[in-house]
Amino acid sequence: MRMEGGEEMQGAVGLRSTWDTPLPAGTAAKWVRLNVGGTIFLTTRQTLCREQKSFLCRLCQGEELQSDRDETGAYLIDRDPTYFGPILNFLRHGKLVLDKDMAEEGVLEEAEFYNIGPLIRIIKDRLEEKDYPVTQVPPKHVYRVLQCQEEELTQMVSTMSDGWRFEQLVNIGSSYNYGNEDQTEFLCVVSKELYNSPNGLSSEPSHKAKLLQARGLRM
Repeated sequence: MRMEGGEEMQGAVGLRSTWDTPLPAGTAAKWVRLNVGGTIFLTTRQTLCREQKSFLCRLCQGEELQSDRDETGAYLIDRDPTYFGPILNFLRHGKLVLDKDMAEEGVLEEAEFYNIGPLIRIIKDRLEEKDYPVTQVPPKHVYRVLQCQEEELTQMVSTMSDGWRFEQLVNIGSSYNYGNEDQTEFLCVVSKELYNSPNGLSSEPSHKAKLLQARGLRM
């Protein structure tokens, strides 16, 4: 048999519970031995009485609970010792600490048996979060074609951000003549990934994309 003392199990840390209710009279730090399914756990009455309505508090208070004892005087409890460690540690420090391979459903079953209300609520909340995972919607690729003059290219590329990416530049020749100089025009193809929400609504165009349109760049 192994002895469970003050060590904490290593694993994922869940939510913390606060113990606001004062301990009942007569629960000074006296040591208590528990024989859970053949494994000995050593703790104090103060720890077991953190949750006053629990089976463990009533057991060490002797409230109408008859429990046999082994040859060492430890209370005999016919439950799985694997899941008792996290329950005892929760009563010690108010945190749910689980080994990575331990099933939360198993701890919940034991928490309900021992009537540890705060722990029951924490585990149920965690299980509900697993039942409703956030759906990752694939991004939508949006393309735009901007028409601009040669002298506007540098400004356009330098102001293009917020996820917009340059894809292709097409020379469409000289459409306009200003004075003695021909102004070459280009078609600039840009793209952006828009991440849709699970209800299918796309995000709004970026602010800088709107600025490009306002500067006279014709779509």
